[in-house]
Amino acid sequence: MANWMSALIGSDLIAGIQNSYELLQPLANPWLAEISEAEVEPLVLASVLLSLIVVYLAAKLGGELCARVNLPAVLGELVGGVIVGVSALHLIVFPEGGGEVQSLLMNFVGMTTGQAPEGLLRVFQGESEVISVMAELGVIILLFEIGLESDLKELIRVGPQAAMVAIVGVVAPFAVGTAGLIALFGIDTIPAVFAGAALTATSIGITAKVLAEMQKLSSKEGQIIIGAAVLDDVLGIIVLAVVASLAKTGEIEILNVAYLIAGAATFLVGSILVGRLLSPYFVMVVDQMKTRGQVIISSLIFAFVLAYIAAAIQLEAILGAFAAGLILAETSKHKELEEQISPIADMLVPIFFITVGARTDLSVLNPLEPANRAGLIIASFLVVVAVIGKVIAGFVIFGQPGVNRLAVGVGMIPRGEVGLVFAGVGAASGVLTESLDAAIIVMVIFTTFMAPPLLRMVFKTDDEVVAMPSADLEVAEEVESSPEAS
Repeated sequence: MANWMSALIGSDLIAGIQNSYELLQPLANPWLAEISEAEVEPLVLASVLLSLIVVYLAAKLGGELCARVNLPAVLGELVGGVIVGVSALHLIVFPEGGGEVQSLLMNFVGMTTGQAPEGLLRVFQGESEVISVMAELGVIILLFEIGLESDLKELIRVGPQAAMVAIVGVVAPFAVGTAGLIALFGIDTIPAVFAGAALTATSIGITAKVLAEMQKLSSKEGQIIIGAAVLDDVLGIIVLAVVASLAKTGEIEILNVAYLIAGAATFLVGSILVGRLLSPYFVMVVDQMKTRGQVIISSLIFAFVLAYIAAAIQLEAILGAFAAGLILAETSKHKELEEQISPIADMLVPIFFITVGARTDLSVLNPLEPANRAGLIIASFLVVVAVIGKVIAGFVIFGQPGVNRLAVGVGMIPRGEVGLVFAGVGAASGVLTESLDAAIIVMVIFTTFMAPPLLRMVFKTDDEVVAMPSADLEVAEEVESSPEAS
């Protein structure tokens, strides 16, 4: 598909570099034509370093610009990723099963090293895999850090409310989205179910980062959002397994669903209970160590063990990292650990957000492409359902007076990388039509980018309302103490 963003802002640049690369190929060193694995590895490392330069520059510039106009820095990182990604400059691009190098960064590597196209493709694939793994490590570290900053007792206390928010936030958009696609657009049942399932997702990473930036993570609303988002992740995995099975075989495998539910419940509850019992021994072992980094290294080992177990039983690795953070937050080392994990998070987390933005293809928003028009119409419906379905979930909270229910609902809106996983699985299975696949991607884009500023807006309004009575009290006191009043 022709990329309309690159056509608007970078077509000459892209064509120029690609043409230069083709012209320079005959001048390439002949002994580099047949490249060995030993020769590929240094070029992969060089390409990764070059990519990280672009990633960090985009993250910092985008984050700084947004921070200066009072928007969440994470929004700037997402926008920075879009600019350097497939939608615009083609600097950070990931191979999507094709046999061509479409990254300008890789073409630059080819020009400067005299690399043949076959070898360059291998370098491109290696570089993409490394950046993808670093992005996954980034979100694991992010959720570990969020767990450290969360209050397990508060999470347990708001557990029933978080569960209600998660259940309504999954059931409402799924039911309305699926029924609407069938009734209004005449879409077949299985594709409609798949699209409806994509509406259930919540990106805990994006919301958690915004809450942390606003220092609202430990608030009652923040704890309900985090608890609901974790449960939503578990429910989303189960829903994805169900619809993927439905797409493959035309029927739901009850045993597989039961296994996922039992595994998720056992893992989350069991890891926290066992972890709390063993945490005193963890502290005792750490205190006996004499080498540098004993706290951070031991904690990362613990986090990665739980993340591996979660991934091994077909859950998300981030759930294991989050559980590890919750457990270690109860120990006497949590303050020291929070300080030591921050530089690691500063290094890895931006890679995750830039990658999410870089993978976002805005060409599906181009109404001039006839193939996009049907998708945009369906997308409009999906966006409305996606937003309303999560917002109403915030209003089912009970027994919590003074909670900003709108903020809780808005915090559940972003689909982010989780929604893209649904779209990717659907497209790979061949269930989704081109227009429906585009519609899901548009829904993911809109919900991901609208949530951070909306979340800040609803929390700001709430703060102003809370501050109002004290301001009125000061005015009243001034009136009472004035000579006219006496």
